[in-house]
Amino acid sequence: MRGAIFPWREENQFNLLIDGPAFFPRMIAAIEGAQQQIELELYLVEAGACAEAIVQALVSAASRGVIVRCLFDGFGSAAFTIGLRKRLTDSGVILRFYNRVHWRRGFRNLYRDHRKLLLVDKELAVVGGTGVTDEFWRPDLNSSEWHEVMVEIRGPLVIDWQALFDRQFHANPRRRAWRPAENFGLPRLPKAPVGGDGLGRVAYADSRQHRDIVQSLVRALNTSKTRIWLATPYFLPTWKVRRALRRAASRGVDVRLLLTGPRTDHPSVRYAGHRYYPRLLRAGVKIFEYQPCFLHLKMVLIDDWVSVGSCNFDHWNLRFNLEANLEAIDPALTLAVASSFEQDFTVSNLVSLDDWKARPLWRRVQQRVWGWVDRLVVNALDRRG
Repeated sequence: MRGAIFPWREENQFNLLIDGPAFFPRMIAAIEGAQQQIELELYLVEAGACAEAIVQALVSAASRGVIVRCLFDGFGSAAFTIGLRKRLTDSGVILRFYNRVHWRRGFRNLYRDHRKLLLVDKELAVVGGTGVTDEFWRPDLNSSEWHEVMVEIRGPLVIDWQALFDRQFHANPRRRAWRPAENFGLPRLPKAPVGGDGLGRVAYADSRQHRDIVQSLVRALNTSKTRIWLATPYFLPTWKVRRALRRAASRGVDVRLLLTGPRTDHPSVRYAGHRYYPRLLRAGVKIFEYQPCFLHLKMVLIDDWVSVGSCNFDHWNLRFNLEANLEAIDPALTLAVASSFEQDFTVSNLVSLDDWKARPLWRRVQQRVWGWVDRLVVNALDRRG
């Protein structure tokens, strides 16, 4: 594995926040209370009421002398208007864009910064899967259309999140910004502690250079004893993840997948992922499809080990995206995550193998077509790599 790895750190405090009306007001309050510095790294940023609220808070902070640095993905922020960008820079915000899309870059345009991170005064980190769009939060209605979670972090672990942001922010002007040269941390993946309070670690991916985020997940899957509950909106897992899920279910572990239902922003991806259902169902994996709205969160609970962040653990993300997840072992956070899963299971449809076999012809055709396209792309990428 190239690149360095973050250690486990003790004495942290975690707070799980569910959906935009819960986490955006707290994020804005943290920005408004900043005294020294603010860092914000995002993939999806679009003009709207949500972006207006965040921009206003950042502008106000910069105007009172707080150092504000923003790193937005060049593709995901395409709908972040010139007017909003100018308001930030005119107020003194240092605004950078990761890998701007350009026809001359060709294949390199696929590399994207998918991380979601807010840092305030080196004392608070807020990480998860949100973007700054009206789908995540409408401040005028205090509502959200997409189901998402973020985690507030305080304690020694914040310095590692700061290091991850600084590393990428300083590398951004370079030609290969997705492959920073600087190393830091440990030379190899540390073992997860058996138990404790306030334990946390930063897991990340730098495209194909460094992927301890998925190696840590696979190890947790392979050593699971009681439960594996995994939520993701785009179910295109790697072969190692699929195998680990089947093996865990076969040895009696309670394996549940919480996946997006018919309300999704990418139906083709949903249909492509359906081709994995039969083998998983036959192995004893329970598959729940979320019904109320689009499920966008990426969250894993394995026994008492928690992973929350930006990574979907799919083969596309892990080839091209910068990703970052919080890994934690903390009784209070584990309880909050389990409660969130249990609530979501109650409003989801449980997919049975009989139901799957009885699906209509039009769905079979869509799944076959998009599954074939996805397989073709993956095979091509494997040959290229």
